[in-house]
Amino acid sequence: SVQILTYLDGVVKVEETELKPRVGFLYPILTHNISVFINATREHDSGQYMCTVNVVDDITTMGKTVGIINLTVLVPPATPVCRLHGTPTVGANVTLSCTSEKGKPSPAYQWQRKAPTIQVFFPPAQGKV
Repeated sequence: SVQILTYLDGVVKVEETELKPRVGFLYPILTHNISVFINATREHDSGQYMCTVNVVDDITTMGKTVGIINLTVLVPPATPVCRLHGTPTVGANVTLSCTSEKGKPSPAYQWQRKAPTIQVFFPPAQGKV
């Protein structure tokens, strides 16, 4: 685990991590609400965050002063890239592929088939024009 933020002896200290410019206490410490904000969240901000509250020389609350929150930063899927592999002729085998580079949790994929567009063919004209 990596220390990111502390309040000790009346002093707030933001540790030298990549979170430093984006993290802080939401309220003044004297309110006893020690909520923390993280601005401009990124995928790698995901993880388990632990809040530890200690009172100097207090041994009666050991183990009861830790709160844990699991943070999962959701990432929208990237625009899918779809391809046709093979020759689409009668009797041939084709593969339709679709991939998305990003997405957390992993994107779910669903294929649907739409009816083909109607094509009208006119026979060649015979005779004089």
